Amino acid sequence: MTKLGNTSLDVFPLCLGGNVFGWTIDEPHSFAVLDAYAAAGGNFVDTADMYSSWVPGNVGGESETILGHWMAARKNRDRIVVATKVGKLPGLDNLGARTIRTAAENSLRRLGTDRIDLYYAHADDPSTPLEETLGAFDALVREGKVLHVAASNYTEARLSEALAISKREGLSRFVALQPHYNLVHRAEYEGALADRCTGEGLACFPYYALASGFLAGKYRPGVTVESARAGGAAKYLDERGLRVLAALDAIAAGRATTVSAVALAWLLTRPGVVAPIASARTPEQLAELLPAVSLQLADEELKRLADVSA
Repeated sequence: MTKLGNTSLDVFPLCLGGNVFGWTIDEPHSFAVLDAYAAAGGNFVDTADMYSSWVPGNVGGESETILGHWMAARKNRDRIVVATKVGKLPGLDNLGARTIRTAAENSLRRLGTDRIDLYYAHADDPSTPLEETLGAFDALVREGKVLHVAASNYTEARLSEALAISKREGLSRFVALQPHYNLVHRAEYEGALADRCTGEGLACFPYYALASGFLAGKYRPGVTVESARAGGAAKYLDERGLRVLAALDAIAAGRATTVSAVALAWLLTRPGVVAPIASARTPEQLAELLPAVSLQLADEELKRLADVSA
């Protein structure tokens, strides 16, 4: 387990993404993945109120509901660190105080719990003053309904502004950042944003850690993959992407492990990163991710990956 920033929470170094629950897998299959993750020692699950509102017939909250049902069935709520988000569900797609209050109460009900361990602003909302957003989060923390707050998809400038306001006003501060970050999408996080996270003691939990499955090695030239994410992964099939895959293939073969594990293990060496977020539709897919937790890449392997993905 690894400490979540400057908090008292200890989290497994691989966060299980809950975006697939109620989207590409139903409740029984979600339970199977969650059971396998917990059996491997996992305790950190990431979801959001808007998962999976994009599916025809869904309204959002399906992922939270499935996670809540699982925790109730397994009677393991106190062993799970639950992260969810507010700000992108249609109808509650802002960070105003009323929205945050309503969304939090709805999430608590769906999750079947009395507190959210890590509550994210799902995306920055420039139309709402940061003071209002942070004040609403702070009220939930003071009531014990949220333990810690965090930011997702914030620029360095806005993250710095939010941290300064929290300090000045004595409000609960962000303890973590969830950025889009992986071997083929590096520039957004590396540099000022990473420096801010490490300088402020924020934990980094990268999403799209496997680039919609591309860094799992499933998508190759001439290979057709039946997946809801195929379009997102196919865009990486360029010269640079193929160089990255070749390096991952070689390192995985030399280590007798999976391509996914190597890509995730690389992320675990990056500044501020505590746990990459990755999802799985089956226990078998999850098994390909788990070796990352104990895989220690050598300096020359890290350099090779850095060079081919630059």
